[in-house]
Amino acid sequence: MEAVLIEQPSATEAAAGIIPVNGRSYMHDAKGNLVPLENVKAEHKLEDEIVRKIIAFAEELSAQIARFRGHTMTDLGDLDALLAQEYGAKIGGAKGNRTYQTFDGLMKVQVQISDFVDFGPQLQVAKKLLDECLMEWSADSRPEIRAVITKAFNTEKEGQVNRSEIFMLLRLDIDDPRWQDAMRAIRDAMRITGSKEYVRFYKRASINDRPQAITIDLAKV
Repeated sequence: MEAVLIEQPSATEAAAGIIPVNGRSYMHDAKGNLVPLENVKAEHKLEDEIVRKIIAFAEELSAQIARFRGHTMTDLGDLDALLAQEYGAKIGGAKGNRTYQTFDGLMKVQVQISDFVDFGPQLQVAKKLLDECLMEWSADSRPEIRAVITKAFNTEKEGQVNRSEIFMLLRLDIDDPRWQDAMRAIRDAMRITGSKEYVRFYKRASINDRPQAITIDLAKV
């Protein structure tokens, strides 16, 4: 039996996903099998080449954005420290949101802190109270509220809730005492489990123009 000698691929071969074995070229398939290069269909080779090319650019861009974000936060942190040391001033509020802008007001950098909110067991108490309200309200009354409650607790999927719809419930002004108790239970159920810091960039041509976001999110370009 011929010994299998997997050779060190060249940089070009490695980039193309080619594995040299005993002097022949192979490619791994999705199951990890070695397939002779000549047995790989031309359209599969072309697809492989295009995807590898795109992924290489994506990884490079991702690393560049990571470096950019790191430099941005370092620069803003240095500015915060300088202002605090020299002038006893602090940008932003208690939550940590901060806005920085050029002297002419045409460019702006915003740092926003978004909290991750989860719900404790009090939410089940709220759900029970809201179910009681729905049972007493006639089918023809307040259909929009009924729809919001249904969406909020996502009754088709046990244990899941729609956070945006839950928050919408809190904005409704309903006098029913059970509704008020349910809203208090929802507020008590809310707990912050973490937070994430976002940096956004804006620019406008003149003070009379609306600021336009400088988009870095690939999905929004």
